[in-house]
Amino acid sequence: GCGETPYLKLLTQLFGDRIVVANATGCSSIYGGNLPTTPWATNADGLGPAWSNSLFEDNAEFGLGMRLAVEHHQREAQRLVTELADAIGDDLVTELLHSHQGDEAEIAAQRRRVDRLLDRLEGVDDVRADRLRAIAHELVRSSIWIVGGDGWAYDIGFGGVDHVLASGRNVNLLVLDTEVYSNTGGQSSKATPRGAVAKFATAGKSTGKKDLGAIARRYGNVYVAQVALGGSDVQTVKALLEADAWDGPSLVIAYSTCIAHGIDMATSMGHQRDAVRSGYWPLYRYRPSEDAHEHPFQLDSAAPSIPLRDFATKEARFAMLARSDPNRFEQLLDLAQADIDERWRYYEQLAGLERTVPHSTEGEDQP
Repeated sequence: GCGETPYLKLLTQLFGDRIVVANATGCSSIYGGNLPTTPWATNADGLGPAWSNSLFEDNAEFGLGMRLAVEHHQREAQRLVTELADAIGDDLVTELLHSHQGDEAEIAAQRRRVDRLLDRLEGVDDVRADRLRAIAHELVRSSIWIVGGDGWAYDIGFGGVDHVLASGRNVNLLVLDTEVYSNTGGQSSKATPRGAVAKFATAGKSTGKKDLGAIARRYGNVYVAQVALGGSDVQTVKALLEADAWDGPSLVIAYSTCIAHGIDMATSMGHQRDAVRSGYWPLYRYRPSEDAHEHPFQLDSAAPSIPLRDFATKEARFAMLARSDPNRFEQLLDLAQADIDERWRYYEQLAGLERTVPHSTEGEDQP
């Protein structure tokens, strides 16, 4: 099946009882939104994702609107809890408003507190209590995920993506990067790599791939990760958990195999593994911190152990150029290998840099 679907299933498994999803139109919305089969599912307690679909030119803004709506309801619920303290009880009010919700156990504890809140509101004859009953669940931390493909994130919706990353809001963007416009027939996008054949790049794309992660990292306060489930499932899970926990914008770029790559989709995980081994798709996490002497950029994959040729010639999007124009194929492959080599040197340098999130030091002890 589609190489994007496993990531959607993983999001459900990790955050399904509290996730709110804005899904750009594309393969992920087709595979994710059509019944009777869907990766978005309820758990044993009957809790599951809230999902909605947007045209991909405005999906980032659509998801930001969800974040703002959740924040509005949270503030309203907190205000009503404070005003109804006599009916609720000061002990529960304090716990509801000030308990930390950093991990799943703490979130589950908050959900139990909300159940106690609803029990105490039973029989309270007050319009404020009626309103609080309707929005009490917003006191439990939500996980907002804005999901879509590279056609959305790199191209048509990039302006919105950039706006949301710059907003400072606590939203998570998952880019399912197939490196081509998959849902509309396989057209080249800014995510298409050098040397790959696609519609509008039938002679092999001559320019390099846009580095969306580098753009996001420049803000300094955006969590950024590049993952490939077949390259490292452990690193993928770590990245998604860290993105969810980061109190600010997060961007996770996930390598997603596609039928447009010209592969047997049953071998998707093997192709992802080789993409990582060749250095074509390096795994990393950029974890912003206000602490001094931190190294926020962490390379999670080893140095390339196989040449790009070993990976590229297994996929028709590259191999077809080798058959139709061998000389151009060799030229572009040579440039693409140079891209990989230079990027790896650059990433090794980044991993050695100390950086902190810009923050005010007013009130802190000065040396």
